[in-house]
Amino acid sequence: MSTDTRALIVVDIQNDFCEGGSLGVAGGKAVAADVARYLREHRNDYAAVVATADWHIDPGAHFSENPDFVDSWPPHCRVGTPGADFHPDVAPELTSVDAVFRKGQYSAAYSGFEGTTSEDDDSGDAGASGGVLLGDWLRESDVTEVDVVGIATDHCVRATALDAAQQGFAARVLLDLTAGVAEDTTTRALATLRAEGVELQGTPRTA
Repeated sequence: MSTDTRALIVVDIQNDFCEGGSLGVAGGKAVAADVARYLREHRNDYAAVVATADWHIDPGAHFSENPDFVDSWPPHCRVGTPGADFHPDVAPELTSVDAVFRKGQYSAAYSGFEGTTSEDDDSGDAGASGGVLLGDWLRESDVTEVDVVGIATDHCVRATALDAAQQGFAARVLLDLTAGVAEDTTTRALATLRAEGVELQGTPRTA
C-alpha cells in the first residue's frame, strides 16, 4: 500500500443510517464498530483519513412523507438532530480524522465529493464560507489513491467511489466495511463500480 498517497474515505456512518435511525441500514451498527477497529489498526497505513456526512437542511424532493426509496427518502440527518451525528461506536475514532466533508444542505448529495469542509456551504459550493471540496482537498494533500468504506454500499458509497474514479483517483471499496440497503441494488452498484474501474475488495454485506 502506498502510505504516502492513499487516503481513507469514511462515508456517512451516522445514527440515522444505522439500526434504529430514520433510514437505518441492516448492518450499519456492525459497520460502525468494524470501521472503528479498522481505524485503530490501520490509521498509519494512510496519508490521510477523512469522513463524509449527510447534513440536510431543506433538500427538497429528496425528503418525502411517502418516499419511493429510489429518488425520495424519509427525512434523515437533519442538521442539529442526533440522527446527523456519527454513530457512537465510530465517533471517537472520527474525532481525529484530517477533515469532515458535509453535504446535502439543500440537495440530495449522495457523493462525498459534493461535500465541503464548511458546515455552512451548500453541496458543491465551495465559495460561500470558504469550504474546500473533497476532491480539491485530496489533490492538495497529494493523494492519488482512495479506499472507500461506510454506508450505504448501493447509494453514497457507490456515488463517492464513482466520483473518485471519475476525478482521476485510483479507487477501491473495502466491502467488508460497508453495508447495503438491498441485495439487488447493491449487486447493480457493484457491477457499475467494476465497469468504471473501481477495485472491489471483500464481501458485500446486505440485508
